[in-house]
Amino acid sequence: MATAYDQDGAEAREIAKVIPYFPFKGIPRFYDIAGFLSKPEVFQKIVDVFVERYRGIGIDAVAGMDARGFVLGPPIALALKKPFIMIRKKGKMPNCIESDSYECEYGKRSGMCLQRDAVKKGDRILIIDDLVATGGTLSAGIQCVKMLEGIVVECACVVELKMFIDPPEGSGLPNRTKMFEECGMGNVPVWGLISEDILTEEAALPEGYVDDGEEH
Repeated sequence: MATAYDQDGAEAREIAKVIPYFPFKGIPRFYDIAGFLSKPEVFQKIVDVFVERYRGIGIDAVAGMDARGFVLGPPIALALKKPFIMIRKKGKMPNCIESDSYECEYGKRSGMCLQRDAVKKGDRILIIDDLVATGGTLSAGIQCVKMLEGIVVECACVVELKMFIDPPEGSGLPNRTKMFEECGMGNVPVWGLISEDILTEEAALPEGYVDDGEEH
C-alpha cells in the first residue's frame, strides 16, 4: 500500500482547508465533507489518493457505509474498475443479512445490512466512509462482510478522530481499539486520509455559521 501521499503534507493541508467543522451532537469538532464536495478539484484529488493507495493490492469490491460512503465509494470503485456495494442502515434493502446493534458517537443504532449476494466467500473488501470516530458504524459494516465470509482488507476514511483510538481510563470516551478487539476485528486496519493535527490547524468554522440546534 505504499504511496507518496503524506497525511501531514501539503496536499493534506490543501484538503483540510475546505473541510469545515461544526459543534454537533456533543462533538466539539464534527468535520463536514460537504466542504470538499463543493470543490471538484479537491474532490478529485481525494479520489486519486485513495485509488493510488488501493490500486494493485487485489481487492474485489469497494463497500460504502450509509450514507456518506455512498458519495466517496463509487468514484473510487470506478477508477479501480471494481464493483461498489452498499452497507445500509437496517431495513433499507431486501434480501439482507443484518449486523448487531451498535454504539456510535450519536448513541445506539439498530444495525447495518448487506445484501446476501453482494459478497462471496473469500472476497477482499475495502470499506469506505467519510469519518471514523468511535468505530461503531465501521464495526457493523465489518460484521456484515464477515457474515458473508468476506475479508475486510482495510477501512478507509477522510477523517479519523484519534481521541477514540485508545483514550485514557476515566475519560468517558468509547475505546475503539478495545471494541474492535472484543468484536474479533482487531486485525482490521483503519486508515485516515488527513492527520487530525492538520485538521486542527487548518479547518475552520464556516463564515456566517449559525447553531440552529437541529439534528442534521
